[in-house]
Amino acid sequence: MDEFLGGLSRNALLALPWVFEFWALPHQLPPRGAWKTWVIMGGRGAGKTRAGAEWVRAQVEGAGPADPGKCRRVALVGETIDQVRDVMVLGESGIVACSPPDRKPEWLASKNQLLWPNGAVAQVFSAHEPEAMRGPQFDAAWADELGKLKKGAEAWDQLQFALRLGRNPQQVVTTTPRNVAVLKAILKNPSTVITHAPTEANRAYLAESFLAEVQARYGGTKFGRQELEGVLIEEADGALWTHQMLEAARVDEVPAFNRVVVAVDPPVTSMKSSDECGIIVVGADTRGEPKDWRAVVLEDASVKGATPEGWARAALAAMERHGADRLVAEVNQGGDLVEQMVRMIDPLVPFRAVHATRAKWLRAEPVAALYEQGRVKHVRGLGALEEQMGMITAVGWQGAGSPDRLDALVWALTDLMITPLQAGRPSVRSL
Repeated sequence: MDEFLGGLSRNALLALPWVFEFWALPHQLPPRGAWKTWVIMGGRGAGKTRAGAEWVRAQVEGAGPADPGKCRRVALVGETIDQVRDVMVLGESGIVACSPPDRKPEWLASKNQLLWPNGAVAQVFSAHEPEAMRGPQFDAAWADELGKLKKGAEAWDQLQFALRLGRNPQQVVTTTPRNVAVLKAILKNPSTVITHAPTEANRAYLAESFLAEVQARYGGTKFGRQELEGVLIEEADGALWTHQMLEAARVDEVPAFNRVVVAVDPPVTSMKSSDECGIIVVGADTRGEPKDWRAVVLEDASVKGATPEGWARAALAAMERHGADRLVAEVNQGGDLVEQMVRMIDPLVPFRAVHATRAKWLRAEPVAALYEQGRVKHVRGLGALEEQMGMITAVGWQGAGSPDRLDALVWALTDLMITPLQAGRPSVRSL
């Protein structure tokens, strides 16, 4: 680095702080190729605003301060005029702060505009008033936090009609992901490209105390997956488990229990591209009347791409960690080989085979009812499981792949809470 910096002229050294390509994180740089919309999706503080501001700079600035750039008319869209001004324009990571002194645009408060020395203009719009975008036309646009805009769909539609200047007008969306139709539609559009990063990616510019606090409070939760990891958490219409239901089930201290079960839903194959092997640990207090029984999901120990021996060892290790009483495994795919594999490693393991004869949603419904009754709680760290729970409805599984984590959860809670052990019950139970 010393050699590189030593080889730069004085002017080059003075310009270096303003050369964003030199400092940017990978998710902050535009993808190559032809695209209409670039969605920068990330956790809080992941550097999305800076990336949007720098992209606008790259569109409007020319070789010299007065030289024209690629674009001359830019639309800036946010929730309100004030938020666009305070975050996108004048914020610490906004356009003005990111611009070098000789190219710094002027904020014209009376017109809600940014004016560059080369004549380029950015017009500010509030998503609360999408009709204001009727009439103006642009060759570039930046929309911030589209996922939270109450009139996001209407604002986006109006912006598309206004983005009609130049040979290839483009737009950038910077947002924390939200399960809203307008964002999901944009992401599915073939002309959309996406970059993604969690909050952690930008840790060099964030307070350590902030990261420690939000990770301790939200890490491993469905909300944390969205706000910190920048993952789009979808919830199907009519989901058996809603976001509110799962948030209400969250506990920081594990309640007392007298039984623990580890449930396994083995994958069809052991290839790296195969579905996950769902391994879920659940504890329950089954003392007293059945109506008073309570359960807590203790761990999601699921593995992907493991061999049969690999997932069997992972399940047995989970049993050992939690002092589990029983291993419950679905045997639809492997039959007797599932139990044989487990017993090759631990011949004395308490094992119960279960066989699915009904649809997934039919098996899941009575388990979802336990959550509605407030009888099942979740520790933190179950975000991936909770994503699958939000994609099962009364008409079936609405997600991609197979919900192996969800299946394992259903088997564990069914064994503990719905069909409790009875004397003489056969070793293979159909559900």
